Amino acid sequence: MNAPELARAVLKSHDLVDAVAAPGVRYELRPAQKPDGTTVSGLYNAWITLDNPSQFNSYTTDMVKAVILGFRAASNARDVNCVVFTGTGDKAFCTGGNTREYAEYYGGRPLEYRQYMRLFNDMVSSILACDKPVICRVNGMRIGGGQEIGMACDFSVAQDLARFGQAGPKHGSAPIGGATDFLPPMIGNERAMVAGVLCEPFSAHKAYHWGLLADIAPALVVDGAYVANPLVESQRMVDEYGRFVFGEPKTGDAAKEAKALLARGRVDLAQLDARVEALCAKLLLTFPDCTTKTLEELRKPKLDAWNRNKENSRAWLALNMMTEARAGFTAFNEGTKDDREADFVLLRQRLAQGEGWTGGLFDAILPRNKPGA
Repeated sequence: MNAPELARAVLKSHDLVDAVAAPGVRYELRPAQKPDGTTVSGLYNAWITLDNPSQFNSYTTDMVKAVILGFRAASNARDVNCVVFTGTGDKAFCTGGNTREYAEYYGGRPLEYRQYMRLFNDMVSSILACDKPVICRVNGMRIGGGQEIGMACDFSVAQDLARFGQAGPKHGSAPIGGATDFLPPMIGNERAMVAGVLCEPFSAHKAYHWGLLADIAPALVVDGAYVANPLVESQRMVDEYGRFVFGEPKTGDAAKEAKALLARGRVDLAQLDARVEALCAKLLLTFPDCTTKTLEELRKPKLDAWNRNKENSRAWLALNMMTEARAGFTAFNEGTKDDREADFVLLRQRLAQGEGWTGGLFDAILPRNKPGA
């Protein structure tokens, strides 16, 4: 046995488990490539894929556990160059926690949700502590908790039909699973307020302009050619009020034409994959320890805020499962496609009259009890 063989024979494993396996998460090693596309022997990129497309890759409790183990395994793997974190299909990277599980199991159970949030916090921390560069391959919607775990990554590369945003105050929560920590240093306080409080989804073009993305790739193919997302303004321009409208939704006849063009086309993520592979290849051509140290330093603004707030956030989110979160997640889970929100006005009116959550308030504000439902 020669020296390299002997060294490999006595290497210790630092993984918590022997294999990463759970329904809803795939962990795989793909051969690393040089910038010219040639495969490198013995080196890999680890792909961690959320595989729950029927529920827009929302993560269940078991999926969260598998993601933690996946990042731990990739971080420990001596032959892994970087990690690609993505989702199955072209509709969603991740839309956050599984609303059905939240509504049907965790709603009204703060102690259970507190335990769940320990796992969620560990998932975010596993991304921020990964010894390898982490690329979020945004293959579709990155909403709510999906946005939070995406922002924990070091790089994000998106297909330009993807949408981004938070869901907190619209669905009974607060975006304190990372968004309130990550958004201010990444995009500034005013934009963080707009994104975190109003919960209005925004385009990949806007996310790129704001600095949430390292790169963006076209995904819509019409008549054999890639075209930019036709639903949003992709040119740098201002409206009649002097407002910058790059990445804003088109309106009127322009929107109708855009929808018609979208219907004619098909989604192809080959350009997204090419740009992700190109980024992986650039990372391959760096000193590994120097890269890890640079990551650790550049992560500090996000990591400092996250570590300072995550336990307080966990406690508040658990208690909130008795009131607004229970109502918000139930409304989303039981509502129709066109109405998944609680009756916010009625809620505010009845709270203003001094009513508590122990009576009929919960049921009164659900979509099924709105006038005309």
